Amino acid sequence: MPTPDCYACAAEAAFDELPPRECVVSDEHWRVAHAFNTAVPGWLVLLPRRHATAVHDLTDAEAGTLGAWQVALSRALRALTGCAKTYVVQFAEAEGFAHVHFHIVPRMADLPPERRGPDVFGLLRRPEEEWVTPDQADRMALSLRAHLRGRPGAR
Repeated sequence: MPTPDCYACAAEAAFDELPPRECVVSDEHWRVAHAFNTAVPGWLVLLPRRHATAVHDLTDAEAGTLGAWQVALSRALRALTGCAKTYVVQFAEAEGFAHVHFHIVPRMADLPPERRGPDVFGLLRRPEEEWVTPDQADRMALSLRAHLRGRPGAR
């Protein structure tokens, strides 16, 4: 059941009008968005299309495709950004963002050691002038969408 104070549920309610950055690709269970307020092009968020607040609340069908999405997105980010690896992280603790979501973050080879691991989240707290713009996020989303075309179930 959608929750009115949930950012992910509000976006899902407007699914047909979402810009590319808010719906990079999706299937019946998952939607992929480009993170906002980030200084990292390609920082993705994988969200279940129904409201769930903990991983143990995922249905078997959602759980059955979760790993495949994480790997497919990581491979697409590697192909498009040249990242050394991706971080896959799930907390869902911030107010308004308790909806389960997985951050899939391209970790570039030149990322400073003090920003590696969980400290990468500092790149979500950079000054606004460092953020990926909506146009840049849309371009990245369209490139990822083209790269992921043909993935079973993806739209």
